Amino acid sequence: MPWWYERYEKMRPRLLMILVFGILGFSWIDSAIPIADAHDVQLQPYTGNVIVIENETFDRESMQTGETLTAQGILVNIADRDIRGWVSIFSESTGTNNRWEILARDPPDVVFEIPKNSAVEYSLSAKALEPGTYHIHTSFGIDKVGPVFGPGQTIVVQGEPITKSVPFTNIAYQLLPIVLGSMIMIAIVYYFWRQRK
Repeated sequence: MPWWYERYEKMRPRLLMILVFGILGFSWIDSAIPIADAHDVQLQPYTGNVIVIENETFDRESMQTGETLTAQGILVNIADRDIRGWVSIFSESTGTNNRWEILARDPPDVVFEIPKNSAVEYSLSAKALEPGTYHIHTSFGIDKVGPVFGPGQTIVVQGEPITKSVPFTNIAYQLLPIVLGSMIMIAIVYYFWRQRK
């Protein structure tokens, strides 16, 4: 037996006790520390990138699946420099249903720049794909920082879910690297296994 195995056998009960107490200790700390949670309050790191979403309005409070929801408002840059980002929607739902399809944006560019100390009007249209009760916010994703959310509104969507088929080419493009990587890995393992004999 190697020298380290005997040492391992002596230390094994200690290592197991440290592992057990470590797991129990961390799970106890996790359950003992209170978690602060509030609706519409989200921790965002302070940066010089300050965007305020003003006059956020939604054209509906209830709708059917397949109908279009339009969110409008004003993005105000109160920072001393230009900020790049994109407008989107963020929706919260009580179930797993949380599917929207973005149909149109104004400004039309996916990523655009808001000049310093200025305001840009936006409009965003999205189609509901699944029924549910959603709380929807306009979201402005600041490049390399994160999102800023508007106050939001609750939207009730009723109707049958709309399913969209995924084209085979999308699946093939995702599977191709996995299959190639697996084949290369099998070839490497087989090569070294043959060398060992």
